[in-house]
Amino acid sequence: MSHSQGKFSDPEIEATIKAKLAKSKIGKDGFQVHVKDRVATWTGVTTVMQHKGAATRMAKAAGAIQVVNNIKISGEAGLPHHVQVKSGASQNEPSSQNEP
Repeated sequence: MSHSQGKFSDPEIEATIKAKLAKSKIGKDGFQVHVKDRVATWTGVTTVMQHKGAATRMAKAAGAIQVVNNIKISGEAGLPHHVQVKSGASQNEPSSQNEP
């Protein structure tokens, strides 16, 4: 009997992941998980990068042989801030280039 090979069906793995998710602090992020052929696929959005890794580890611990993690990182520290930094830099640069 090997460790987790062939041990759990897709519905059992999915149920285990969802049970772990409900008890976990990453459960508040509202991630969705689906298991097919013992491959867990995550979807959702989080503002905390570590939650994405936690989801992968959770699925593997539940018996998934592979994890496809499509969780996106967004929020205050993500895209909007990055875009503002870029536009701010391009507005400030011409004034410093005009000095010499």
